[in-house]
Amino acid sequence: MYIVVGLGNPDRKYQNTRHNIGFEVIDAIAARNQITVGERKHKALIGKGVVGGQKAVLVKPQTYMNLSGESVREVIDFYKADEKRELIVISDDISLETGQIRIRRKGSAGGHNGLKNIILCLGHDEFQRVRIGVGGKPEGSDLVAYVLGHFPTEERKVMDESAARAAEAVEMMIAEGADAAMNVYNKKIDREP
Repeated sequence: MYIVVGLGNPDRKYQNTRHNIGFEVIDAIAARNQITVGERKHKALIGKGVVGGQKAVLVKPQTYMNLSGESVREVIDFYKADEKRELIVISDDISLETGQIRIRRKGSAGGHNGLKNIILCLGHDEFQRVRIGVGGKPEGSDLVAYVLGHFPTEERKVMDESAARAAEAVEMMIAEGADAAMNVYNKKIDREP
């Protein structure tokens, strides 16, 4: 049973912000696989179905970003999933160019508070993750305001395309493994200026 977690913040005011791209990818996976993500359990909104030919639970933690690990731990324990093999976490990343996708099998939190809390609650960093670039914050600007800010119109289209590509990447990770997905999706995409 795969557990696919998209990180974000639950309030409406956070919809379509940089920090909520994980929720957007969950929505894209749900739409592609006819899964409804609406059941309230484990401090999250969840939906169950088949993704990449395997049973999967799609998870949108409702704990706010900094406590995401509480929800993830509950889901892992309830479904008795092997988090080193069956957990995939989707998050934003300010160190990647806008729209860039980076898949990893393990690694540090990279300064991301949601990932930091998941690592704390699991007791290790050996879980798969899909990071989606939201671009670096402008010099002199506040990091919190930046990640909780909305995308400018020109970047919104790029992020919609990236959410769809990340959904495809998660399906491939489940069906063919993380290495296969890395070979396809970790490549830098050239965009016309």
